[in-house]
Amino acid sequence: MRKTSRIAILGAGIMGCSTAIFLARKGIEVSVFDMAEQPFSAASRWNEGKIHLGCLYSADPSLSTADRVIPGGLKFRPLIEELVGTSLAPAITSEDDLYLCHRKSVTSAAEMKTYMEKVVERVRNHPDAAQYLADASGSRVHPLSTSELAGLTSSTDIVAGFRTPERSVDTNWVAERFIPAMDAEASIQQFMKTRITAVRPAKDGIDGKWEIETSEGIFGPFDYVINSLWQGRLAIDRTAGLEPTGVWSHRYRQSLFLRTKEPVHTPCVVIATGPFGDIKNYNGRDFYLSWYSDGLRVDSSDISPPEPHLTAQNLENLPNSIFDHLQSLLPWVAQIREQAERSTIQGGWVFAVGQGVLSDRDSTLHSRSEYGIQRFGNYISVDTGKYSTAPAMARALVEAII
Repeated sequence: MRKTSRIAILGAGIMGCSTAIFLARKGIEVSVFDMAEQPFSAASRWNEGKIHLGCLYSADPSLSTADRVIPGGLKFRPLIEELVGTSLAPAITSEDDLYLCHRKSVTSAAEMKTYMEKVVERVRNHPDAAQYLADASGSRVHPLSTSELAGLTSSTDIVAGFRTPERSVDTNWVAERFIPAMDAEASIQQFMKTRITAVRPAKDGIDGKWEIETSEGIFGPFDYVINSLWQGRLAIDRTAGLEPTGVWSHRYRQSLFLRTKEPVHTPCVVIATGPFGDIKNYNGRDFYLSWYSDGLRVDSSDISPPEPHLTAQNLENLPNSIFDHLQSLLPWVAQIREQAERSTIQGGWVFAVGQGVLSDRDSTLHSRSEYGIQRFGNYISVDTGKYSTAPAMARALVEAII
């Protein structure tokens, strides 16, 4: 590739920013477009930060989802540290995740145990296992004993529990390091508060230059356009001539982000597998709490999904609803509730190939292996898959373009 090449990136989340920084460090001029005021303002900032190894997807016994997410999850830490220029250690949860099997889970406790053991065996034997958030080269699944489970919950709705090697990162911490990393790259131009409306070939067809139509005018020409949006990606693909196929869902979800007055020692817990909830304790004071059905605001298979209708009452009621659901299963959640100093309800769009409801074992959302990169001439559309897989996918995409 010529060093004078110009590349446009649509979307300033973790995929778009990772791609932009990798390209800029190759000496390529990059223009990043996003309708937010600054990078990392939507789903890449406001999510639980689980760096997936596949344990969540016990309803995909083929292990195809685990096989897709494991390599990116294991490379997440070294790639993020390369991108932002500092250790990720302060953002990593200090304990392994506990998975609790709900009585209404779409998989039984026995199925979940068998599945997780197969997944963790893959992780343990992977050449990058030691590079994970915590060294996973000796990892095992540890079923919780009766007494251990009783120490977590007295609810008959929780029938089993497992300690896994998965961990999470504080996505706000990561976002605050990416923003100056983007600013530090002289080859990156940021066009924020700019809504993309269409992308079209400028000349010589799809293998030539491309232009971007936006709320602020037309930009280009560019040698490549990379569409890494989560909100509205398919609609822009259609303007470029890349017609969406198959099935998909756009979901807008909100969760509770909270800081406590004093440190609270609680585990990181995932209630699985289905439309339940989870708790992330990042550092004893910063927490993420969710209950899936409460926080789901939009679930649409439209090319352009409707904007979420968010009222003051929604925002006022959601924290108590999340706390009530989680506390009914895990009484110790009351400690977090009592120590709350400040909190905010935040969320973003999530795109997935698949449809259905998570309470249905046959829902295709239980398999998340179908994501990746589509190329249409010099127009590239990226389905990031998961937050955890974005840096590795960005590195691979840049290497392919170069």
